[in-house]
Amino acid sequence: MHTFETTPAENSAAPSQRATPSQPSGPFYPEKGTRQPNADLVLSPTDAELAKGQIIWVEGVVRDQFDRPVEQALVEIWQACHSGRYHHSEDTNTAEFDPHFQYWGRSLTNEKGQYRFRTVRPGVYPAETGWDRPPHIHFKISHVSHTPLITQMYFAGDPLNDVDQILQKLDRQMQNELMTELVQAEDELWPVATFNIRL
Repeated sequence: MHTFETTPAENSAAPSQRATPSQPSGPFYPEKGTRQPNADLVLSPTDAELAKGQIIWVEGVVRDQFDRPVEQALVEIWQACHSGRYHHSEDTNTAEFDPHFQYWGRSLTNEKGQYRFRTVRPGVYPAETGWDRPPHIHFKISHVSHTPLITQMYFAGDPLNDVDQILQKLDRQMQNELMTELVQAEDELWPVATFNIRL
């Protein structure tokens, strides 16, 4: 895992920072009975075959309003697979279903507030006629001392971002806070998407 700057604010009474913008959870939050998740959506403990699509790391730091790292925050993600399909009974998308993809994951932040998942870049899917949702990953962050946050992470530069009916409800600054870029580091097999979160 990369090393992140997590130095607490020198003055704990400093003006609070704004939380990461919230987003709808969507209709496809994981249903009961879905296999127990972990932080690897690409290869499950009971499956020897990798999921299809572009494998990526998704990582970041969860901080509070005073820039202090939040330890033991529960980070949940859920998303479509490479084809744009969700593992959910209400998803009517006829795109290819990937039985080797886990579709959702869970991870606890460490003492530095860090989390990390291995997943795939999600595909595009039709939300309704004339509206395709851009690639995105849903997040829910919970901690005993903070209000839960539900949001979505988007990939910078995707042309569908500019016409997405959900993302465009936010001003440009807030949109930018939900963007990530894939960066290929020399010491990584797969590109890394960094998404820092503030509760």
